Amino acid sequence: MSALKLFIHDHQNNGDNSLLKTITFALTHFTVAFTVAFLLTGDILIGSLIAMVEPAINTVAYFFHEKFWARRERQARPAPMSRDRNPCSA
Repeated sequence: MSALKLFIHDHQNNGDNSLLKTITFALTHFTVAFTVAFLLTGDILIGSLIAMVEPAINTVAYFFHEKFWARRERQARPAPMSRDRNPCSA
């Protein structure tokens, strides 16, 4: 649970929009899944059930996928150089 807290609380500090992107992705995915399932089955209940299960699992996977790529991009950037290269000189 502490890892999830870290992901959620760390968003505003580094400009990471993965939580907002996850929410909008989830809404889009639920809508598409329901529409496709309803058109294929013609049943609102079955369409709703399919639209709840698959996108819910996929949304959680997407959130962690975004976190993985954000961390990878941060690690790929070169470390910023310090202005004071010699900390002993005053």
